[in-house]
Amino acid sequence: MDQGAGTGQQPARGRLGAPSSGTRAPGTPWARFSAWLECVCVVTFDLELGQALELVYPSDFQLTDKEKSSICYLSFPDSHSGCLGDTQFSFRIRQCGGQRRPGHMGEKRGDSGAPASLQREPAHFFGYVYFRQVKDSSMKRGYFQKSLVLLSRLPFVRLFQALLGLVAPEFFDKLAPCLEAVCNEIDQWPAPAPGQILNLPIMGVVLQVHIPLRADTPEPGPPKQSSHETLLPAPVVLPSVHELDLFRCFRPVLAHVQLLWELMLLGEPLLVLAPSPAVSSEMVLALTSCLQPLKFCCDYRPYFTIHDSEFKEFTTRTQAPPNVVLGVTNPFFIKTLQHWPHILRVGEPKMSGDLPKQVKLKKPSRLKTLDTKPGLYTAYTAHLHRDKALLRRLLKGLQKKRPSDVQTAVLRRHLLELTQSFIIPLEHYMASLMPLQKGIVPWKTPPQIRPFCQDEFLQGLERAGPQLTCVLKGDWLGLYRRFFKSPHFDGWYRQRHREMTQKLEVLHLEAICEANIEIWMKDKSEVEVVDLILKLRERLVRAQGHQLPVKEATLTRARLYIDTAIGSLPKDLQAVLCPP
Repeated sequence: MDQGAGTGQQPARGRLGAPSSGTRAPGTPWARFSAWLECVCVVTFDLELGQALELVYPSDFQLTDKEKSSICYLSFPDSHSGCLGDTQFSFRIRQCGGQRRPGHMGEKRGDSGAPASLQREPAHFFGYVYFRQVKDSSMKRGYFQKSLVLLSRLPFVRLFQALLGLVAPEFFDKLAPCLEAVCNEIDQWPAPAPGQILNLPIMGVVLQVHIPLRADTPEPGPPKQSSHETLLPAPVVLPSVHELDLFRCFRPVLAHVQLLWELMLLGEPLLVLAPSPAVSSEMVLALTSCLQPLKFCCDYRPYFTIHDSEFKEFTTRTQAPPNVVLGVTNPFFIKTLQHWPHILRVGEPKMSGDLPKQVKLKKPSRLKTLDTKPGLYTAYTAHLHRDKALLRRLLKGLQKKRPSDVQTAVLRRHLLELTQSFIIPLEHYMASLMPLQKGIVPWKTPPQIRPFCQDEFLQGLERAGPQLTCVLKGDWLGLYRRFFKSPHFDGWYRQRHREMTQKLEVLHLEAICEANIEIWMKDKSEVEVVDLILKLRERLVRAQGHQLPVKEATLTRARLYIDTAIGSLPKDLQAVLCPP
């Protein structure tokens, strides 16, 4: 697998041959490239080795042997797919070993402004694949088989698929020189900053994208170009960096969208068996996007094979199935994972105007290890009643030949409102656990956030539950009880508790900065003054690292307080606190 990774290539602008330093700070080679991509890989088929890594670009990017092996196997459809021509799909792998390229400050700032579901993954790589298999009599096997793979920590599937659609066909014709030029162009891109319209030039085309802010209200549709900016040639405007055509992905399972939403909300193990990596990866990504704006906290693999290093971990029967959504194409998984509680088998997508035949709900006992028919094999009973009005609306849209993006907007809005109706009572209860602001006084430790009491929350649902914002009936209490045991409750609670703790710190800092420090210092010992100085400095460092949302006026006041406090101390202590 190691052979030829990055060998034989001429350095572009002196950058390719440099030894890896493990970090790329702003202004260093490939810093801008690294804000978007980790590296670009080329995987080819070798008669002796099978799938082999032909090239890694930039060549100084370090991949472990296990990562190289995973990339090789996941970059080709398995033999059951029979993909001829060009096909695009994606995968997600766990990073092996420690972090090799710590994110610089610009990346952390960008992440802090983006929705949780769009922040870069610290422990996983996304692989975006463009695979070509065409007949070629000059090749020993009679086929040309090669994949171009973009490796990134960003879940921008829509953007990177569009990028591959432009780059890959040209690369297959011109090979390495084309790749050098493309990587150098990406190295000129602006940082992926949320809330801005970004123009990304590539191969004579400008891709125009908008990464949403965390505070944005999700609105379907392309970003609006600023009126004063005229680009030539006219840019290719991407409606989203990450959202797939949800309606197209869910066409065969529209009747069960709500049940699938519940399975995702509860973090249930789900196997998706599809006819190709493209269908598999799109279905898994569509399912995991159902919970937005809630971050999907479980593991998921858009495309997974029996060669993956985690195959044994996911298929063991000695413990309960892991909380993972697994996309596969090999029917062997039906036999290996028949003990899993939920298996979704989908067939070849049919793009006719009518709604395709909906997969049926089937008991797991109906599962056959060979020739399993399409269906959702589960013993799970949905807590909420099905929204028949949604299905009628989508069917009416099909009859009127409504565009797929409009149908997707209807479906996405329904899922967003469903998730928000579920989360809003939790948010309101969590906010009630915050100490009152009048209890936050300058010179005392701020009060603690009250613990989350599940029984107290459930008792309050009758007067302030999801029924206030959602017409759906059903066993909401039962759904919340199961949700409390899921990784998503744990992830949501930790995030909200962290944000509330930061808010408490900010309010406490503001209270200190509004108080009279000179009056406070009159009867305080040197130890107490030094303790205050150190605490204020620590808060300043965190605020400057964008870990605390502090106003600039408060920061300025805090710096003045630090100077005043240091000035009140003996010269020897001042020298220790402010060394020359």
